[in-house]
Amino acid sequence: MKEQDNLTEHQSLQIIEQMIRSAKREQRDNGIGWIIWGWLLVAASVLTYFNIEERWFNAFFFWNLFGLASIVMIFYALARQFFFKKTVRVKTYTADLFEKLNIGFFIFLVFIIFAINRGIGPVRGFPLLIGLYGFWVLIYGTALNFRPSVIGAYISWAIAYASLYVDDIRWIMLLHALAVLCGYVIPGHIANREFKKLNRIN
Repeated sequence: MKEQDNLTEHQSLQIIEQMIRSAKREQRDNGIGWIIWGWLLVAASVLTYFNIEERWFNAFFFWNLFGLASIVMIFYALARQFFFKKTVRVKTYTADLFEKLNIGFFIFLVFIIFAINRGIGPVRGFPLLIGLYGFWVLIYGTALNFRPSVIGAYISWAIAYASLYVDDIRWIMLLHALAVLCGYVIPGHIANREFKKLNRIN
């Protein structure tokens, strides 16, 4: 009877350890979102730089393409979540925080885009966007205890401040690309590598 009790205690400990490992895995971002959005933003910035230099199309042609691609991706993600997702996941505090953060981020993102079109202009509007990226990345990095994102946030803010002293839209585009590389792309690839490593261990 005692052996059976000990076995049960041992199994309970194993179950608890498995739950802890699963929770840790849940709290890890696989970085895919940062990588996809990051490279799309970098591509739009760099292509806009060359577009302005070479005058291929309208100055913000590639940003318009990025906007269309973003709308398609957002609708696809929403459709997947509401119509094709069969599994129900327990909502954690962190997941709820990220959901509210995402809503707030996109509302303010749209506000800045409207402000740019209403007269602020891209030369001053893009530094505001970079500053918003830094805030978003800082909250994610802090909540997940992920140092590369926190560092990327501070670098993004430094670039945002530097961008305020630049009046050439071409250089603004390159600074924007650099901020996204430091805040989104590099931390995203690091997170993806750590996520895969954690899954292999578990």
